[in-house]
Amino acid sequence: MQWADALHEITWIESDGGGGEVAGVEYDSRCVRCGAAFVAMRGGTTDGNRYIDAVIAQGAAAIVTDSQEAYAKLRLEHPEIAAARVAHGRRALAELSAAVLGHPERKLVVCAVTGTNGKTTTAYLLEQMLRNAGRKCVLIGTIETRIGDQVRDSLHTTPESSDTLEIFADGVRAGATEAVMEMSSHALDQERVWGIPVDVAIFTNLTQDHLDYHGTMEKYLASKARLFDGVGTAPPRVAVINADDPAAEAIARAASHSQCMMFSAEGRGEFRTEQVRMQGGETRFQFVTDSGSIEIQSPLTGRVNVANLLAAACAALARGLSLEAIAAATRNLKPAPGRFQVVPGSAAVGFNVVVDYAHTDDALRNLIALARELVKDSGGRVITMFGCGGDRDRTKRPRMGRAAAEGSDLVVLTSDNPRSEEPMTVIAEALVGVRETTTECIVEPERADAIGIAIRAARKGDIVLLAGKGHEKVQILRDRTIPFDDVLVALKILKEMQ
Repeated sequence: MQWADALHEITWIESDGGGGEVAGVEYDSRCVRCGAAFVAMRGGTTDGNRYIDAVIAQGAAAIVTDSQEAYAKLRLEHPEIAAARVAHGRRALAELSAAVLGHPERKLVVCAVTGTNGKTTTAYLLEQMLRNAGRKCVLIGTIETRIGDQVRDSLHTTPESSDTLEIFADGVRAGATEAVMEMSSHALDQERVWGIPVDVAIFTNLTQDHLDYHGTMEKYLASKARLFDGVGTAPPRVAVINADDPAAEAIARAASHSQCMMFSAEGRGEFRTEQVRMQGGETRFQFVTDSGSIEIQSPLTGRVNVANLLAAACAALARGLSLEAIAAATRNLKPAPGRFQVVPGSAAVGFNVVVDYAHTDDALRNLIALARELVKDSGGRVITMFGCGGDRDRTKRPRMGRAAAEGSDLVVLTSDNPRSEEPMTVIAEALVGVRETTTECIVEPERADAIGIAIRAARKGDIVLLAGKGHEKVQILRDRTIPFDDVLVALKILKEMQ
């Protein structure tokens, strides 16, 4: 794309310099190659304007900056370089990337999921429903990115706009017509999703999390609500909202310009469940809608998954799937990796070991409630191993401790990703909540050893929950990041026991 044409697609304050072809767009200076445009923007931890000289040396063809000082210096020292000054770096990154890539966001119909818990599972279920109906999809989320049948690792729940648009462009080239993506509160607040038109927006729930970033629950809610206003675009055509959540009314107000589909797993409203039955790895319920009802049968278990199924089914309806197509898809749905993932072979020793991403008090309660349902007939116990993340919301640590202990027969308290904090400092804050109960608790800061303690404490009929990291394959320590996979550690211990 010619620089002069690109300028027509971004909102700039002043521009100058040369012209020529722009071969790509980068925000990471390490990725800049000859002919690329570099968007230098101030972020939370670094300032891209510090790297302008470096990217020019690497062959950058154009610079977009959000700094008046950097722009003045650039014009003085490198008048030959095409340049523009903008008020919002991230908005410019999205606008320029979309233009250079030929606007792939306009060639896909986008469904976006936000909420504290359930985003990943809901996105996975919806993508499977659409795919089962013959539609080719892009999936972007916490665990992985899918382009049709191709799977890539995900570095972030919601990438920077230029990365998302690159994925969309790959999807369009592969024949995709739909995209399903998670939109985190961080991404919405930071405008990493600027300019992405959302057709169907889904709200799962709001519980305490990320207050280290947002500061208050009011600001956290406001960030989620931005999805329903439209982030640099028109509001979504349809808003799918969990009517059972206390924040539903606030989200519905934000979605006042959208068609609202309020769903309820508690039997309220036009889109709801009736006759819910759960047994032995199977859930059945009547999916009641404003245009009829149908029985849903799914291998996903637990009341929390009833809500996830409802959210995905409502979104699928909004995307034009029939009730019959949705019911056909639900029979073979697979859960997202690290979401109530049963460790293979654990049943051979007489009990189940489950890995789950639960890392909030609400998610722990839902996880433990599901485990209770599964052991109620056998009289087995629930053993919960968990930890809290370092450098994250400290106020939720005692809440997580109490949630784990209230529902479990034994708690093993350990490290999650301690990051820069001392593991025992994090553990001590979670222990406050555990000690508000009478549940036995074993403290072991080494996560691998804690997994061993939890599994070896189990008896026939019990269920062991390894909570907090789910699909993650590393553990983040103060001075390094090490390979760590709860599933692999559990498999090793189970093998030793057989």
